[in-house]
Amino acid sequence: MAESNNRPGRTEKRQLRAERKAAQLAQEQALAEKLEHERRQQTIIGIIVVVIVVALIAVIGVVVYRNVHKNSASESQSASESYNNLQQVKTKPVGANKQGGFLLSKNGYNKSIANVPTVSEYFDPLCPGCGAFNRQVDPTITSLVDAGQINLVLYPMSFLDQNSSDSYSSRASGAVAYIATHDSNPDHLLAYIANIYASGFQPQEGTSYKSVSNAALNKQAVKAGVSQSVADKAFGGEYQKWLDAINTYTPKRPELWNTSGSNKGAMTTPTVTFNGKMLDMNRVSDLGLSLKSAVLQSLGLTESQVGKEGELPSIGAQGKPVTLKSA
Repeated sequence: MAESNNRPGRTEKRQLRAERKAAQLAQEQALAEKLEHERRQQTIIGIIVVVIVVALIAVIGVVVYRNVHKNSASESQSASESYNNLQQVKTKPVGANKQGGFLLSKNGYNKSIANVPTVSEYFDPLCPGCGAFNRQVDPTITSLVDAGQINLVLYPMSFLDQNSSDSYSSRASGAVAYIATHDSNPDHLLAYIANIYASGFQPQEGTSYKSVSNAALNKQAVKAGVSQSVADKAFGGEYQKWLDAINTYTPKRPELWNTSGSNKGAMTTPTVTFNGKMLDMNRVSDLGLSLKSAVLQSLGLTESQVGKEGELPSIGAQGKPVTLKSA
């Protein structure tokens, strides 16, 4: 039967279907392109945000990066209990004080100089912020020690073993304790610590950590002036139980807890004190100060006075650190 003049024929129907399908495909393609464009924009924005955040973290990290020690293993212990446990450890380094620190001055170990401040440093060998502090400030600290301008107490810790695959912090900090006990020259200890914090040597923590052998650490000790015979025995884990007790006790000391910032009420590393009073790393950052400037301001010294015998810090042996001011 013939097609009606008012209705489209089969050929026209096919053509209409084809046109509708083409239009639908074109619409879907346009939508897909729009979504892809938006996705790319979001990705680019995301990348820019990440880059900015990473850059800010890198800048801030040099100044105030701290690793928080969450005392999950022994949270039930009180400060007094953990202190008593530290005292009861049988094998501990001779010369360490009861809180786990090594005092040194230009006169040697445990020979404090009268009328000068005592600077204390709490650190973990794997801590990036501790490394940044050491590289920026410890050359100045060493000069102050050698000139008899300060006493220095070093508190090695090893809680960041959890961020390495081979107990790096315990091995490196154990060597700090061994060298301090078996090498009579404090300059060797300071040089060893500087060597393991060197930007070309200090490993990254966490998933980026790459194993560091005892032989590699041994070389850093010998390069610092430690005798080969002492270096060969420094990484045997002799003081591991002592270090474990320190890691439990030290974060429970309220005088070491942050008084500002997101870590308020917790101990972080690096922690630096002057005559027992903490350097507020958050304030250092807020004021835009370098760590070196913050340390010198706290002591009441100018950079031109560093390393000059007789140019003593204004805070003396008992005074509080000088209030920080912006540069």
